[in-house]
This record gives sequence, structure tokens and C-alpha cells, in this order.
Amino acid sequence: MKLLGRLTSINVRKVMWTATLLGLELEREDWGAGFRSPQEPGYLALNPNGLIPVLLDGDFVLWESNSICRYLAAKVGDTPLLPTEPQARARVEQWMDWQAGELNNSWRVAFMALVRGQPATPEAIAAGVKGWNHHMGLLDAQLARTGAHVCGEAMTLADVVLGLSAQRWKNAPIERPLLPAVDAWLQRLAAQPGFADYVDNGMP
Repeated sequence: MKLLGRLTSINVRKVMWTATLLGLELEREDWGAGFRSPQEPGYLALNPNGLIPVLLDGDFVLWESNSICRYLAAKVGDTPLLPTEPQARARVEQWMDWQAGELNNSWRVAFMALVRGQPATPEAIAAGVKGWNHHMGLLDAQLARTGAHVCGEAMTLADVVLGLSAQRWKNAPIERPLLPAVDAWLQRLAAQPGFADYVDNGMP
């Protein structure tokens, strides 16, 4: 299997961390800012959105990083990262969808302005930081309820995708509230294979 995308992308790193946790080997090819453009016709034929990453598994092509993570777990089969029991799996996918939608949309303006240098008004940045902190507070409350991982005792794909998001929040140049459950959870995740390479590696 081959993954197309630069390692500086948080969405590429979540797939690479998932593969490491599953014991899968992924060949990775650099695409995106600073490398080959995903606007090239050949890439757009794979992903018409022109975004990274894209997974190639033989003739099978898949985009959207959370979908790729689910696919890799499903290929392995019996793994705690993606339970097969319907309600347990739905809970994991609920939090993955929340990460991709609600949480990502909350930090987008503030992060892109403060870290990536895109233009935004001070008011928009302040509103973005407030929303980002609010959503991280929701995650902290969930982790306080479980006392372990996002969906309970076992680590799942929800922890993978949200772990990368939480590390981005922790390293962002913003004022943050104290979220002890998030801090304790990140320390637990730090013991997992691949955390140092794909999460706590200094990349925003």
C-alpha cells in the first residue's frame, strides 16, 4: 500500500500512526506544499478535491484521512482500534466524525492565522480561539468520564485522530484553559508506538 502526502500534514500523520499501531507497512510519497502539487491532473484523477492524503491499495483508491484509518483497521480485522460490535464501533466513529467536523472547524481560522500566517481579523482569531478551547473542554469532560481513553478503557481510532488534534491545540500559540484529563490522556498516548514520530514530533 502507498500513501500520497507530505509528513508535515496532520492528516497524513494520523494515517501513518494508525498504520504503525496496526503493524502495517505503508510506502509514503511526498505530495503537497513544498512537493508535487495535488492539483496536477494525475493526482486530481485520484482525488478530485486536490487534497492529501490518498491511499493506493492495488487498484483501490481512497481519500479522506479518517476513512483511510478506518479502512486500514478493517483490513487487519480483529483490532481494538475499531470494534466490530455495532454500538462500540458507532461510538468510535461518532468521535472521529466530531474531530473531522466540529473540532476541526473550531480551530481552523485561529490556527491558519497564527501558525500558517493567513490573514484574519483580531476578532475572528479571538472567536476562533474561544471556540477551539470550548471544544477541547468537551473532549476533556469526556475523558474525565471515561478515566482512560475517548471511548472507554481501550485505545481506539478516536484516540488516534483526536490525539493529533489535541497535540496541535497544546502547541498552538494561544491562551488555553487547564484541561487535566486531556493532559493525562496525552501522557497515556505517549507510551504508544509511533507517538513520538507522528504526534509529539514538533510538527504543527
